[in-house]
Amino acid sequence: MLGRAVKQAQYRQHRTLDSRLSTVGTTLAQWDALRAISRSPGATARTLAAATFQSEQAFGALAGRLVTQGLIERRPGRGRRIDHHLTPAGEEVLEAGHRVADEVLAVTFTALSTAERATLLNLLRRIGADPAADGNPAPPGHT
Repeated sequence: MLGRAVKQAQYRQHRTLDSRLSTVGTTLAQWDALRAISRSPGATARTLAAATFQSEQAFGALAGRLVTQGLIERRPGRGRRIDHHLTPAGEEVLEAGHRVADEVLAVTFTALSTAERATLLNLLRRIGADPAADGNPAPPGHT
């Protein structure tokens, strides 16, 4: 029941966000990729795929569309690396998306007080943390 409630809240937020992002000419997947590139300019597709919860192939296809739209550039890096960078147009779409996302998140979490939002964030971070990163073994039955 709890897992379903979390998924339901995420689904509702993603649908609303995707719909609203269309008003600034992007999708949730595209905006998420722009955010990841903004956070890690020059990152590889492998790094960006992991940051956006996609396979490398899916991210590569998405990046190809973003290049075609003039929102990102792919540049040769060291060795066979291909580095990803935002273009000025990509930065504009990213910023417009941030404004939309701020509005959507404000509406999504309006039923919660500031303290409740802080508690929810803390709880989600705790259950989303990688136990191996803390030096703790994985729970029984998980590898």
